[in-house]
Amino acid sequence: MRAGWAFAALGAAAAASFGGLGFVIAQRLTAPPSGRRFDLVVREVESTADREQAVFDRMPQTTSPGRYSLLLEDGRLVRLGEEIEDRGPQLIAREVVGRSVPGGVSAGERASWSGIYFGDPSDAGLEATDVRVPTAAGPAPAWLIDATGLRSSTWAIHIHGLGSPRAGTLRGVQVATELGLTSLVVTYRNDGEGPRAGTGRSTLGRTEADDVRSAMAYARNHGAERFVLFGWSMGGAIALRIASDPESNSDVTALVLDSPVVDWVSTIRANCVRSGLPGWAGTLARPWLDRPPLARLVGLPNVIGLSHFDWVARAAEIRVPALILHGTLDSSSPFDAVARLRGRRPDLIELETFEADHTMNWNLDPNRWRLAVSTWLSPRI
Repeated sequence: MRAGWAFAALGAAAAASFGGLGFVIAQRLTAPPSGRRFDLVVREVESTADREQAVFDRMPQTTSPGRYSLLLEDGRLVRLGEEIEDRGPQLIAREVVGRSVPGGVSAGERASWSGIYFGDPSDAGLEATDVRVPTAAGPAPAWLIDATGLRSSTWAIHIHGLGSPRAGTLRGVQVATELGLTSLVVTYRNDGEGPRAGTGRSTLGRTEADDVRSAMAYARNHGAERFVLFGWSMGGAIALRIASDPESNSDVTALVLDSPVVDWVSTIRANCVRSGLPGWAGTLARPWLDRPPLARLVGLPNVIGLSHFDWVARAAEIRVPALILHGTLDSSSPFDAVARLRGRRPDLIELETFEADHTMNWNLDPNRWRLAVSTWLSPRI
């Protein structure tokens, strides 16, 4: 009997421990936006009359092929070129090819490596008007960008991902503008730019989708008749959710999704691995996101309902053609889930693959990304 009680106590302790880990994962996943980690140091700056190069420690990020940027602690964005030059066994150099605002980068500055290549519309060569979209959570700022000064009847709605600013979508806005579409680059509740609601936590697309629907209503009131939804990461999950709604999919003509979350369960597992935890730990978070009493303890206004975002299981409900651009090295939104979704709906989904990490497909090969999007989208608008 005592042994039985001992095992029971051990089991209860283990359950409490696992439950606590699930709570922590759920809290971190839905946490309000926090500051970036500036964990990269500019070791040296080499300047000549016609060229400036920044020197970094040799590491997977700094030697990644493609175009990237540095986000500096004071908010400046510095764009880096593709060419990588050796500076001995421990260091590399990359050319500084542009800045969001005037000012050089200095040796010793701390920075964050990023795929966000443009700081604002003007930085991307685009003319934008600042507008505010009425939502149930409050006014949400957005950028309204007309392609040629003439408003199109087809609007592109650009939806950023979890923990990323709306500026990250400007890589796709350039293509939409070249195709003659009017673009609305949206924010949503609790993303750090949009209105704050409740505890400030993300609901992983559940309530954020309502704010994007409000943006579409704003667009209709200003001349939009049809929509193309551009979704990045969690923005892809939001786009799929909206396009599956009977009320919305009649005027959504196409989806362009970069690194979309097509199954939150597999995405949470992948991010656990990315953070140094075992993948199975991700399943411990599910009750804290899907059961009302536990979700309230996390600080959520309601349950998220992760099964509603399992588009592999819900593939038959997709009614809108979609182009998915996804990296085979994606460590956040698993490529395998996207490949399975493509396998279930080859009639509607086209998949363009890149040997890139999460949302870095454009950065790896901007020309191929732009060509793939414009070629696929042109006949659908």
